[in-house]
Amino acid sequence: MNNISKPRFLSAVSLIILITALVSLNSSVSEGFFINLQSFLSKYLGWMIILLANGFLIFSISLIFTKYKDTRLGGHNAKPSYSYTNWIAMLFSAGLGIGLLFYGVAEPIMHLNSYPGMIEGNISYNAGKAIGLANLHWGLHGWAIYSSLGLCFAYASYNKNLPFRVSSLLGSKVSSNKNLAITIDVIAILTTVFGVTTSLGLGTVQISAGLSHVFDISESFFNQILIITFITLIGLISVSLGLDSGIKRLSQLNMILAIGLLLFIFILGPTIFIINALIQNFGAYVNTLIQSATWTEVYDETSWQNGWTLFYYAWWFAWAPFVSLFIARISYGRTIKEFIIGVLFVPSLIVFIWMGVFGNAAIYQVINETSQISEVVNNNMPVALFTLFNVYPLAQLLSVLSLILIVTFFVTSSDSGALVASMLSSKKQTDINDDSPILSRITWAILLGILAAVLLYAGGLTALQTSVVITGVPFALIVVLACREFYLSLDQEI
Repeated sequence: MNNISKPRFLSAVSLIILITALVSLNSSVSEGFFINLQSFLSKYLGWMIILLANGFLIFSISLIFTKYKDTRLGGHNAKPSYSYTNWIAMLFSAGLGIGLLFYGVAEPIMHLNSYPGMIEGNISYNAGKAIGLANLHWGLHGWAIYSSLGLCFAYASYNKNLPFRVSSLLGSKVSSNKNLAITIDVIAILTTVFGVTTSLGLGTVQISAGLSHVFDISESFFNQILIITFITLIGLISVSLGLDSGIKRLSQLNMILAIGLLLFIFILGPTIFIINALIQNFGAYVNTLIQSATWTEVYDETSWQNGWTLFYYAWWFAWAPFVSLFIARISYGRTIKEFIIGVLFVPSLIVFIWMGVFGNAAIYQVINETSQISEVVNNNMPVALFTLFNVYPLAQLLSVLSLILIVTFFVTSSDSGALVASMLSSKKQTDINDDSPILSRITWAILLGILAAVLLYAGGLTALQTSVVITGVPFALIVVLACREFYLSLDQEI
């Protein structure tokens, strides 16, 4: 307990309890507030969100070609703490996890059904556009945000011997101002908590839908509470074990299950169709990347982008302190070039393959009318993944395997988020193996579960998604300042 920063810890916990109480006691008012605030931010700051997302991508890629690319995180003699396999597994589990399972089938079909730019009767264009939008939302731009802030965390902590805190990234003028530093760190903690809570809520909804689909268990709010309670208890065990014994082992299990599921769909599904689609999707994605990444919907009388592209970028911003700090924590000994390739390009490639296999397998069913997946996605999106399996052999086994994978991703997100929130609210990390106090980690794990339940009660997925926008957008500006300070300090290494 001596290593807990009481002002940060108590302020953040008090604010979360206050927000939780206000939302739970005024659920209908809260839902309206969330929706109105999201609309306001999207309408007036959408242009800024798009510019920031593209700016982080340019910043990350440009670092590979600078004289700083061989700078090693931790100094010239630092050796990586984890093998490439374990490193990538933990990156994948922390940065994608539940979200990719939730949206891997549903999102391409949703775009196919509702994107305002689709051309009626042109399935080739429409399908390619649907997969391209999914890749835009889950690929390079999101991981560029993680790699940018992750480098800031890693360099400040391993090369400048500063605590794993956001205030440490903004220069001595900020870190020396105690009240300002505490305020910034509390904002980062709140952003982390709401970002992780969104994924926990998505996981809960999908597990509930899966249990209903496979075992005919009702999708009641009470059952969702039981799911959150069960996962939180498992997460408490994992987070108490620490990074190497808990999160690393779960991440390895996640990758094994995910690869197995992917190969099953690829081999027993429309294999040749998927291969051809992957090649065509890659060309379309590269060809239209700049246009898609800078589209602001200015000439269209629609609000499609508010609920998709802008929401995703804000979600990545909200997840930035959590995932970026976690990535920094496991990236000791990597060079800047190695870090960017591993954090930006490798996960983006995994996303491209995942969306290409699952998304195109679903689109194949739509084209050939072998299932009702299009209607299912429109009416009950959380059950989309399980509907995909209905035309496959061993559909029941696939659904059970997916439920297990969702649970393990759920636990990984919960204990990773608790670990990061605990690190952000600690006084300092004395060495690379210091994972902050166990009591603090347990407290955060419990709070994450409670907040996920309250937000689900307050407005379901709408409340979860809008809470991300509210916290993510302001934090993006802090990331800009952190990147500036990081780049200016790199000259000290040369």
